Amino acid sequence: MSELTGSAPTRGLLSLAAVAVAFAAADTYVVVLALPDMMTSVGVPIDQLQRAAPIVSGFLLGYVAMLPLIGRIADLRGRVPVLVFSLVLFAFGSLITALAYDMPSMVGGRFLQGVGGGGLVPATLALVADLYPPDRRGVPLGIVSAVQEIGSVIGPLFGAVVLAFADWRAIFLINLAVGLVLALALRALGGSGPGRRARPDPLGALLLLVALVTGALVFVRPAQLLRDLTWGQLFIPYTGSGRWLTPIGLVAIAAAVLFLVRCFYAKRPLLDLRQWGASLGEADVVGALLLAAALAGVILAFATADPKIQVFSDRGWWFLLGSAIASVLFALHLRRAAAPLVPRGALRRTPAWGALLVSFFIGAALIAALIDIPLFARTTVYPESQLAAALVLVRFLVALPVGAVIGGYLIRRFSPGVITAVGMLLAATGFVLMAQWDLTTVEEPIANLGLITGGLGFGLALAPVNAALLAYTDDDVHGVASAFVVVSRMVGMLVGISALTTIGLRRYYAEQGDVPSAREVCDGKTRCEEFSDLLRVAGIAQEQTVFYGAAVCSVVAAVLALVLFRAAKATPLSPRDLLTPQGLS
Repeated sequence: MSELTGSAPTRGLLSLAAVAVAFAAADTYVVVLALPDMMTSVGVPIDQLQRAAPIVSGFLLGYVAMLPLIGRIADLRGRVPVLVFSLVLFAFGSLITALAYDMPSMVGGRFLQGVGGGGLVPATLALVADLYPPDRRGVPLGIVSAVQEIGSVIGPLFGAVVLAFADWRAIFLINLAVGLVLALALRALGGSGPGRRARPDPLGALLLLVALVTGALVFVRPAQLLRDLTWGQLFIPYTGSGRWLTPIGLVAIAAAVLFLVRCFYAKRPLLDLRQWGASLGEADVVGALLLAAALAGVILAFATADPKIQVFSDRGWWFLLGSAIASVLFALHLRRAAAPLVPRGALRRTPAWGALLVSFFIGAALIAALIDIPLFARTTVYPESQLAAALVLVRFLVALPVGAVIGGYLIRRFSPGVITAVGMLLAATGFVLMAQWDLTTVEEPIANLGLITGGLGFGLALAPVNAALLAYTDDDVHGVASAFVVVSRMVGMLVGISALTTIGLRRYYAEQGDVPSAREVCDGKTRCEEFSDLLRVAGIAQEQTVFYGAAVCSVVAAVLALVLFRAAKATPLSPRDLLTPQGLS
């Protein structure tokens, strides 16, 4: 994009964007440790974990369903404005989550976090394509992929540290602060627009401040104010029992509405809604909503299911039917729209649409590692420690970003198809090694062989897939194309974990069928321990089956990469050339 070339400090810009991606990725995993406390805070009993599913699926829905629209807007408005907007939205969602008082407010906050965090990924990948020509993107793409996976490593650790000293809400307040700081830094470094910086709007700032302060009071409802005879009247609803039908709630709503009106009609508003509205229209909102509905159906069908007993939820068929209808309408819309969400021919080249297919199978295999490695550890040597089980996965995740950087370097000597295939074959090898684990292997040094091999393999495949996609799509669609490759991987994760878990459960029930009932066996302490060991053996058989299934998905990804990326060539440049942005070369 024009605003990124010339004298702009491009390396610093990309570094800030990469940090933002890593931070958003960390937030995805930090919720796992905080989830029990979050449930309790909104009145959900800890023994009803299924009711907390919207907290997770809400984030996932926002992350995936809105990605194509955000990616397309990044193509139209520029990468930096979208990065700044995504960070502000992520920060605002974090604030709502931190102040949440019931399930709808918490799910709403998580949804906004997902939209903001997800929007960072395609904008950053497209930013790499803007700053680096095709023959120099390998290492930068590897670095971006690496920091994204580093976020998944530091997420659980970050959550554990915060929870050791503070309430779960502190996690999201930190998100708020970091998100705003990164947004301000990106805005300062990348410029607020082509050629000029917008002056602050005092009236708009005042309205926004009033809306935020009064809105926060509606959420928090301080006990001191509630007990006060005068101030307490502000929190008494005019009708019913809703918090927003109180005097303070209506002030918050009025201030927010006036702020939005101000953003439409002010000469230099804090948020130029007129330009964003024009971009939304040009980005094909109708097409984006149809695609979002199609993706939402798939996400809800699989993400709301209990993987222990079902492939997708009880209403999964209805969700999938709705997704199918929305998909047909989306396809018809693309044929008729004058300016569709996905421009005609944007993904016409084989390596471009091939990257989406390869990413799907990479996601299907990767999710097996992210979920079943710690699950295996819990089943065997760490039944009482979630943290110890998570640390086993960290060994895999530490190797992954290392492989991502190596994969970026290797693109200069070998084609993306070869590097991706080698990486996924290494991942398959790692899964086969994990499938040989028994009751005690996880705590033995030999376990590291499978973990490191698998992590390196997945890392090697990340940058070449992104490089193939960006090299075989036009510059003006890099944002939406990058969004689709992320969506493909996320959908692959959802479908993969459901399918692999179902296959694993069949093995589990087959093994369990040979185990006598507890009433028949548990006539003494020793016999009951033997019965427990038998059940653990059945659980191990289930996880081993999942690992073998993930190995098959990895091999499929490797074969597809060799076939579909055969036209993609290596980029024989030095490391110094690879790290030099095109605007500074």
